[in-house]
Amino acid sequence: MNPATLLDFLHDLALHNDREWFQDHKATYDRLRTDFEQDVAYWLRELVQDEPALASLDPKKCIFRIYRDVRFSKIKVPYKTHFSAYFAPGGKHSEAPGRYVQIGANGQTLVAGGLYEPTKEQLAAIRQEIDYAPEGLHALLAAPTARQLFPQGLAGEQLKKMPPGYEATHSEANWLRHKQFLLMHTLPDAEVRRLTPEAFRAHILAALLALGPFGQWLGEASQGS
Repeated sequence: MNPATLLDFLHDLALHNDREWFQDHKATYDRLRTDFEQDVAYWLRELVQDEPALASLDPKKCIFRIYRDVRFSKIKVPYKTHFSAYFAPGGKHSEAPGRYVQIGANGQTLVAGGLYEPTKEQLAAIRQEIDYAPEGLHALLAAPTARQLFPQGLAGEQLKKMPPGYEATHSEANWLRHKQFLLMHTLPDAEVRRLTPEAFRAHILAALLALGPFGQWLGEASQGS
């Protein structure tokens, strides 16, 4: 996949987000989608070596549709302006920690991983792990690769107040307030365009693989083990 060509298409789609324009450029979309599927299949093959539980996934079913569900949205444009895929044991709708890749114009290219919508039970178990043994998460985020690829540290929405049962003075208060547990690596458009297709594929893979230890920690913590 040529990331610069994909960005060009998605930039134009953002400017002309309507069915008529999309149908006129459907052949280009289909070609780019096929190229993206090939990269997703490559990333999945490599990730299986790191996380064997992903072996049952179909690469095509890891990819999200470009068509938006506008039924309950105030924004009625019909198409997403990015390509994206999700890798998690059990597929896109799994409750297990996963890894996400998104390629989009106007600064939308990123790799992220963790739990975007943890269940109530998962939240309670993760907070308990942070309360009892925060050193595991500290070590993960302090690792050189994590500091390089995920410099902002733990990302995701937070509560304004501490969750019930935890004091505001808790030493891990910032992490205990999290409602989402994510690490995120972003690439500006200029960087995406600078990379060759091979270098871009390798860069995304490196970020996806770097999420492995965090996903393992989350999986164990969310199960209370």
